[in-house]
Amino acid sequence: MAITRSRTAEVLERRSKIIPRGVSQVQPVVVAKALGGKIWDIDGKEYLDWIGGIGVLNVGHNHPKVVKAVQEQAGRFMHTCFQAVAYEPYIELAERLCATAPGAGEKKAFFVTTGAEATENAIKIARQYTGRPAVIAFKNSFHGRTLMGMTLTGKSSYRQNFGPFAPEVYHAPYPYAYRGWDTKAALEGLQELFDTEVAPDRVAAIILEPQLGEGGFIPAPAAFLRSLRNLTKKHGIVFIDDEIQTGIGRTGKFWAIGHAGVEPDLICFAKSIGGGVPIAGVLGKAEIMDAPAVGGLGGTFAGNPLACAAGLAVLEIFEEEGLLEKGQHLGEVLHEGFQRLQARFPQIGDVRGLGPMAAIELVKTPEGKEPDGALTQKVIDAAREGGLLLMKAGMHYNVIRCLVPLVAGEDEVRRGLEILEGALASALA
Repeated sequence: MAITRSRTAEVLERRSKIIPRGVSQVQPVVVAKALGGKIWDIDGKEYLDWIGGIGVLNVGHNHPKVVKAVQEQAGRFMHTCFQAVAYEPYIELAERLCATAPGAGEKKAFFVTTGAEATENAIKIARQYTGRPAVIAFKNSFHGRTLMGMTLTGKSSYRQNFGPFAPEVYHAPYPYAYRGWDTKAALEGLQELFDTEVAPDRVAAIILEPQLGEGGFIPAPAAFLRSLRNLTKKHGIVFIDDEIQTGIGRTGKFWAIGHAGVEPDLICFAKSIGGGVPIAGVLGKAEIMDAPAVGGLGGTFAGNPLACAAGLAVLEIFEEEGLLEKGQHLGEVLHEGFQRLQARFPQIGDVRGLGPMAAIELVKTPEGKEPDGALTQKVIDAAREGGLLLMKAGMHYNVIRCLVPLVAGEDEVRRGLEILEGALASALA
């Protein structure tokens, strides 16, 4: 009897022959359709999706409102280039996003296409505004794969041998309490950087994620963020809040920086604002945003009409479906579930995260805290077999992160926790 080969295996074989190895793939799955918090592969298997397009799908896959908005916009026009001929959805989306920004005062915004472009442009704006060259980012961070994005990123696996990198970028320690870097130690590390490598009066900007994404879902303590804000004000440094993964409700607040009650100067955003359609941008204080002269900002496809229509639909979904409140509740369910698993499996060394942007860190022993990347991969593989898609993070790839769509039902999340529990048991057997 002939053995029928899966379509997935055939397509992945084609992929390996034509796609460069540098383009990674988290899961050996080929999607056929998706809806809400689930996807189905080309062999018909159903999965709960806790990857969410790597933080892009806070409103879920194929939300009907997003689909309708894009279809209607496509029927009107799909492209003019905003710098050539303006269109209202771009302006309206900028207005509505600026209204969400922390703090009083006039705000302005503009759009690009990817998160890396957003961080690149935020640095350009800060340098133009201050007339200074230097930028400080943080260890374990991720800010993109462009030249400046890689330079800002504090994780070597993304930098590889792609240098030389952009000059005048420095890295300070990010607070990581589980690994011994508390707020005091991180601030002392930043001061040492000022004392030994770059004086604060030469620094144009400090850029950070209020909760690390690729770096391991590590939230910065509120005390650290407040101290950093005070320090940047003291030295006239632009404080750039990279909310590309944490923003648009991912943590239960529209902007993660809101957990600390801090007002940044600039906010970088992308991912979930488009509901699956590529769009990113920078918003912030008008006087800073206006620093570049005419022609200094933009891009041919930046703020594409289809993406702006999708972005407006996403904002309507948040309001109509109460996704911030729903996200906060899902966060409680996840943290409670992860802590219950931690009580059963001591290899879960840490449970952390803001709201539904939650994670577990796996170690060989709770006493030694030695990262266990091999166990992490075994758990992810076992979870996939059980119908749950997960993704790693962290410097040692021993963190399982959760990016479940906020539209997922509580029953789906509890089912996912059950699958994860079974995967842990199987991997440790």
